[in-house]
Amino acid sequence: MKKMPYIKSLKTFAAALLAAFLLSSVLSIFVVANDAFAGPKKNRKKFKVGLVLDTGGLGDKSFNDSAYLGLLEAERKLKILSDVGQPSNKLEEEQHLIAFAQQDYDLIIGVGFTMQDEVAKIAKEYPEKKFAIIDGIIPDVPNVASLLFKEHEGSFMVGALGAMMSKTKKLGFVGGMDIPLIRKFETGYREGIKYINASSEVLVKYTGSDPSAWNDPVKGREITLSLITQGCDVVFHAAGGTGGGVIRACKEKEVYAIGVDSDQDGVEPGTVLTSMVKRCNVAVFKTIQETMEGKFAGGIHNFGIIEDGVGISELKYTRSKIPAEYLKKLEEIKQQIVSGAIKITDYMASQPK
Repeated sequence: MKKMPYIKSLKTFAAALLAAFLLSSVLSIFVVANDAFAGPKKNRKKFKVGLVLDTGGLGDKSFNDSAYLGLLEAERKLKILSDVGQPSNKLEEEQHLIAFAQQDYDLIIGVGFTMQDEVAKIAKEYPEKKFAIIDGIIPDVPNVASLLFKEHEGSFMVGALGAMMSKTKKLGFVGGMDIPLIRKFETGYREGIKYINASSEVLVKYTGSDPSAWNDPVKGREITLSLITQGCDVVFHAAGGTGGGVIRACKEKEVYAIGVDSDQDGVEPGTVLTSMVKRCNVAVFKTIQETMEGKFAGGIHNFGIIEDGVGISELKYTRSKIPAEYLKKLEEIKQQIVSGAIKITDYMASQPK
């Protein structure tokens, strides 16, 4: 390290200090004047989003991953800042939400209906903050946007394709937690199958009645093997991480699986006939964009086929196996859903309040 030259006299030091001060003052005046001519500085604070995932976490190849993709898209296209909370239990869900609310986050998004009570409570405690929840219904808190999906529409389409491809005319459905939301998938799937072939049989199993039902691939595999033993050659799952076991069983027995939420066709290429894609990414990106533009609106927001919120995968690995007339029929069905010519039961809307 170089040593500074020795200053021999106090007078010399004082002169040097005075010169430095004068130079500093001139530069300061120049900078202030320059800023004045440039006008007021723009606020460079970046928009911040906090995303709290369901306990299934990243890597579920389902709706957590889909929501995260929407966040990444917003980072890339809208230049936002973001953080992700990955709770391992119910208590941690609330802790993550509170932590984001107490900091300078502009929008806080909860993934999954299990956070409904927590989001409603915390949003009331922080009315100046904006919140959104996927699959939760919070209509009476003005600073909460409830992002809902028309899963019955997409499920109808995969049910129709499954019915066309089935040789045994027996199709299975594996649900995760037995709740109205998953019954919504089941009902649309059943109606799509019956639309193609009224005599087809639909066998249904659920993995449980508590949140552990979303992350039990071993049980998912066992249930699916039992459905295949009963003659099912197409099995659709709406079971979160449990669905990994469903797809594995279908591969073992060389029958078709149908994925859910994210495009799961690549999980087992050729085994997964298609996926009922629930585009949480579309809802997340749109909500972030609208909030940034000052267009945030609380209340219910629905995403169906028209809004590109649900649909089927691109059939990347199975298109060549599907007869052209089936693909044409599937497109006709889509257009009839859009036009309203095909009416599909929304299980949740049909239930008594």
